[in-house]
Amino acid sequence: MSSSNTVTLTANNFKQVVLDSGVPVLVDFWAEWCGPCRMVAPLLEQIAKDHPGKVVVGKVNVDQEQALASEYGIQSIPAFFIFKSGKVTDQFVGAQHSRQTIEAKLGLA
Repeated sequence: MSSSNTVTLTANNFKQVVLDSGVPVLVDFWAEWCGPCRMVAPLLEQIAKDHPGKVVVGKVNVDQEQALASEYGIQSIPAFFIFKSGKVTDQFVGAQHSRQTIEAKLGLA
């Protein structure tokens, strides 16, 4: 479910893409079978498309990357973590968040 604007995150690239990033990173922990995850995907895609170079939007498939999901204590999806300078600065769960809210949390608003 990755596209040209979002990055598929795995255990192999998580450090490089997320922890070593010079811009804020929104990490979406999701799964193919999760309806709310599929509902929010176009919104995340649009945020990534509208802010190139200012934010990275990455997606972790919790079924394929169980170690990462476990490391971050994911119990409900979709779950979103915002990383700045390699550290989690915010996290929230569910698909009910508005674009404005997400962009504000990323420092884009």
